[in-house]
Amino acid sequence: MGQWIELTSSDGFNLPAWQVDPQGTPRGAVVVLQEIFGVNSHIRDVAQRFAERGYLALAPSAFARVEKGVELGYGDADMQRGKQLKAAVEALPAPGVLADIQAAIDQAAADSGGRVAVVGFCWGGLLAWRAACELRGLSAAVPYYGGGMTTQAEAARTPRVPVLAHFGRRDHFISVKSVQDFAAVHPEALVHLYDADHGFHCDQRGSYDAAAAQQAWTRTLDFLDQHLQAK
Repeated sequence: MGQWIELTSSDGFNLPAWQVDPQGTPRGAVVVLQEIFGVNSHIRDVAQRFAERGYLALAPSAFARVEKGVELGYGDADMQRGKQLKAAVEALPAPGVLADIQAAIDQAAADSGGRVAVVGFCWGGLLAWRAACELRGLSAAVPYYGGGMTTQAEAARTPRVPVLAHFGRRDHFISVKSVQDFAAVHPEALVHLYDADHGFHCDQRGSYDAAAAQQAWTRTLDFLDQHLQAK
């Protein structure tokens, strides 16, 4: 069972995070980064699935600096609200939400006693990419359909850790060409395209694709098992 805990960033800001502990000694830890819908039931379910794999899972609230307690669904109104909150967070002075993600990485490492990966979805995928390039204490990163990460500005970043990235060929927000261009710039990253739409991993969305979700999940677990071995 998971529980809410409180994290403290380097500037003293306190934020909530959903933590799920595995049975027995953790194999490592996974920081789960939310979509624009908050740490909702889907993100908590993802955390639970990582814990069942043996990893301590920690999902920090990326909206906390602008609004706490956000939990949205996937309707049109929720989408618009999520976009507004994301824009507000993106407008924060640097390092903004990256400081909170760093606090989550540090806490996950301390609680698990092992290596830490970051896995993010949609906006969280973009944040996972930035974390891979900018933050300390990570051993791997897995962005799922990271909105914006294939732009020229984001592709110009250099990851410090191994990266596995998942994208959908039918994603109206992220073009196949931009994914291919990103992969060409970053041959060190493992980039996969699936015959699926944006949000294909989330079984609460109409764009859910079971086959693509399962294939990407299997690849993700194999990747984490490879890079999060006990120290």
